[in-house]
Amino acid sequence: MIAAAPQNGQGALALSLKDVGFSYGRRAVLDAISLDFARGQFVAVVGPNGCGKSTLLKVMAGLLQPSQGAVLVEGAPLAGTSRKKLARKLSMLAQSNEAPEGMVVRDLVGMGRFAHEGWLSSGSPEDLRHVQTAMDIMEVCDLAERRVGELSGGQLQRCRMAMTLAQDAGILLLDEPTNHLDLRYQYALLETARMQAASGRAVIAVLHDLTHASLYADRIILMAKGKVVAEGPPADVLTTGNVAEVYGISTVAMPFGRAVVHLPESALVEKRQPAGERK
Repeated sequence: MIAAAPQNGQGALALSLKDVGFSYGRRAVLDAISLDFARGQFVAVVGPNGCGKSTLLKVMAGLLQPSQGAVLVEGAPLAGTSRKKLARKLSMLAQSNEAPEGMVVRDLVGMGRFAHEGWLSSGSPEDLRHVQTAMDIMEVCDLAERRVGELSGGQLQRCRMAMTLAQDAGILLLDEPTNHLDLRYQYALLETARMQAASGRAVIAVLHDLTHASLYADRIILMAKGKVVAEGPPADVLTTGNVAEVYGISTVAMPFGRAVVHLPESALVEKRQPAGERK
């Protein structure tokens, strides 16, 4: 996979959360979260199921309105920004795989260009260039004329990621982007996310695999019960103490280069055979 062309503003503040809270009815999901995200950085959000990770991304994307606090995109309030104007700045790969089954892949990827299309500019050379580049990056050119309904879950996920890239926004929000992908494409997608950040975008991804997060992300945000427990470089956040506190499991941390691999202590203890079964 190839990287996108470098963008300006490396290191500039792209998105901020100021004391953000969110509730579904009386159930609080996010509790007074304040975070900043800069261009040129790949940030992974991790934590157990139900801790608020996906809700956090939806609030960042403007799909959910915070019950308190504010979200700022490039210093301006997200609230009140039109969807089309926001889509020029921010794109999101959601968990849903919903797409019209009869649509061909090239048109699906082209949907990422809607924010840039004027009344007469649909399918402009620039649009076509971004669509082609996105398909090249995600290695789906051979699927361009296939119908969505004919694709496997993993193929569709790669095409949806291509649609997200075709949008050419400065902020990428990825909600569990490795879903449905086999091992090769899991690593390839995460490498693409890292390269997109290196090209000057702010990339924020919800991930479940702590090893993946530590291997590819520049910064990790660890969440539990709607709050940020820790944030910073992977080795500083993914400690055995933090993992025990958040996930309720005792582990042994094994560093391998950039990666921090957590192995359960229970699996490392030699299991003794019962006396009656010994030979």
